[in-house]
Amino acid sequence: MKIRNRWWVVVGSVFGLFVGNGPIMQFTFGVFLLPVTKAFGWERSTTSLALVIGLTMTALFVPVAGRLIDRFGIRAVTLPAIVLFAAATASLALFADTPAKFMIIYALMGIAAAGQTPLPYAKAIAAWFDDKRGLALGVAMAGVGLGAALVPQYAQALLTAFGWKGAYLGLAALTLVVGVTAVSLAVREPDQMRPVAGTAAAALPGATGREALRSGMFWKLALAFFAVALATNGTIAHVVPLLVDRGIAPGVATTAMAFAGAALIGGRLLAGYLLDRIFAPYVAAFFFAIPLVGIGMLLANLPPQYAALSVVLVGLGLGAEVDLIAFLLSRYLGLKSFGELYGYLFAAFMLGSGAGPYVMGLAFDKTGGYATALSALCVALLAACALMMSLGQYIYPPWRCAPPQGRHRPTGEAGSAVS
Repeated sequence: MKIRNRWWVVVGSVFGLFVGNGPIMQFTFGVFLLPVTKAFGWERSTTSLALVIGLTMTALFVPVAGRLIDRFGIRAVTLPAIVLFAAATASLALFADTPAKFMIIYALMGIAAAGQTPLPYAKAIAAWFDDKRGLALGVAMAGVGLGAALVPQYAQALLTAFGWKGAYLGLAALTLVVGVTAVSLAVREPDQMRPVAGTAAAALPGATGREALRSGMFWKLALAFFAVALATNGTIAHVVPLLVDRGIAPGVATTAMAFAGAALIGGRLLAGYLLDRIFAPYVAAFFFAIPLVGIGMLLANLPPQYAALSVVLVGLGLGAEVDLIAFLLSRYLGLKSFGELYGYLFAAFMLGSGAGPYVMGLAFDKTGGYATALSALCVALLAACALMMSLGQYIYPPWRCAPPQGRHRPTGEAGSAVS
């Protein structure tokens, strides 16, 4: 199908990300944590280790997915990945009756999820948009927020009605139907930027993967996104059991996750709007600092009525990272190897996302509470803010600020400039 209005790519990305690896594998983890540990008598750190393994496998394989997408195109990689991801999710209900099996299946989920991360959607949007790139990314990545707000509620309803096994089967079905439909109908590169015999990327401005890996700029971005993912995802993954431990009913604690999802949506839309108008490192530092307040509130053990507010503040920070990865990558390292480099940066993000929940679970098992881990996560957020403020001016600014002067400028399918 020919895409005549590039905003359909954004709409398709919203639905694809609604059932992406974040909402399905990460944001529902807190819903399943207590039922699974109680069903088998496992410790929380043992169960949490499965998520660490899954996210680590995603981190290892997402650069591979990025290189494959650069070479073969978005749909050729993402559609099979969605099918495999849904199959692995269903396998949790059918085969995960020991810790080893649970971890192996999460590892398989993580591998398949490498093609169902925000990478393909960010690549499509970066190819279709230039000076409206921030807004387009913000709208598209709000799909993760919608998933974070609604998918855990869906999982909780299925869990109440059919148990945790039925809930995993329901998540698999949702992923397959929504994900395949969205990518098939609306998500791909512009025709003139689609890979042909591996030559398309050569005309695009930017660093190659090898050049980027030798630059300090890349490592500043990687460390910053690792730190902020460690803090925000570590907190979110354990916020339901943390609140339940403090006497809040499980249903109310799960509802607090919906506030996090709503905040994630707002954070992504606001960040996307601001990125087109304000120097991106300032926007990044602001959104990385907001969760400090939320984590501080959880650390202070305030009365239960403040629980939703603290989760909202963490969610606002969580809502901006994936937009920022794509935007900062395009402005500081360019589009030439966007898929590969996004894969590396998202790998750093996923490693932090996996380490955070494990750190929280381990802290609970060792100390009987979360205070030590929450304090360490605050330090990680401060480091991320400092790294953002050290980036300097854009290397690849918007075309309106820096005319192409012989550099490749992507165009829309009808021949109009993508802006």
